[in-house]
Amino acid sequence: MKKNGIFIILTVSAALFLFVSAGRAEINPKPTAINVSYVTSPFNLPIIIMKEQGLLEQEFEDDEITINWHEITSGARQAEAMAAGSLDIASVINSTSVVLANAAGNQVLIASGFSRPQKTFGIMTGPNGPQTIAELRGAKVAGPKGTVLHQILIAALASEGLTESDIEFFSMGLPQSRAALLDGQVDAALQAASLIIRNKEAGCRLLATAEGYAIPKLVVGVRPEFWNEYPELISRYISVQEKAMDYIELNTEEALAIGAAEHEISMDDARMLYDWSDFTLSLSPEDVASMNDDIRFLLRQGMIEREVNPDDFILPSALGR
Repeated sequence: MKKNGIFIILTVSAALFLFVSAGRAEINPKPTAINVSYVTSPFNLPIIIMKEQGLLEQEFEDDEITINWHEITSGARQAEAMAAGSLDIASVINSTSVVLANAAGNQVLIASGFSRPQKTFGIMTGPNGPQTIAELRGAKVAGPKGTVLHQILIAALASEGLTESDIEFFSMGLPQSRAALLDGQVDAALQAASLIIRNKEAGCRLLATAEGYAIPKLVVGVRPEFWNEYPELISRYISVQEKAMDYIELNTEEALAIGAAEHEISMDDARMLYDWSDFTLSLSPEDVASMNDDIRFLLRQGMIEREVNPDDFILPSALGR
């Protein structure tokens, strides 16, 4: 009888262990899909290569995980999509948008660096538009709100003693801003990379770039809930990004041809934008210090209402690679 009792106890314990283990597996199974933003501007060649060659799809094929690409060009929109749970990874998001999101209580984590394209962001005017920053007083300006381009505009205005209240600002995506500029609906537009090149060909003028006003830092953002549940999938995503960067280094001309076709620009222009991109997987101590400078600037300009600490949203994977 005693042996039977022990047997029953062991049987029940084993069944309970299997039930708990199964329960844990159900709580945190692998996702059936990963939602990733597809951002080609300013000249995000690693992302273009990742999508063109199906590198993410290959990485997660054996896991039966589908990769859903979403074309969302605005950093603010990417942050909103992550807050809504419809975007897991922001393949390219500017650090200003990350700061603005976190300051507003919408946490976005930085999982990796991406690039520092200081020369590829700018303020453009039409052929007969304002010729100096000071002449933007009273002008209609279009561009993506809550981005590094928006920050560049505010900093440029501040250098002339102006504020955003001295202009009429219209929040639009990059293509829409370009169309408004070319149609004469606005006096200036915030633009990036290949759009700057195409606007120049149409007779537009580059009024200012980021140089002297801000240091753009593009990063890989991740939804906190996704990171908490699947940190190993984020690590694998970063390894695929590194693979794409290695491919570009070993097959530069072929990669540039793919990027040129995506942006509809010449190989010479693609090569120039690539040289300006400064791709990186890591944020340097200088990048973090610059982010703190950005936070203080955004506070002074009233673009955020509370100070945030980059240490709270920069993951170890983004540092010291």
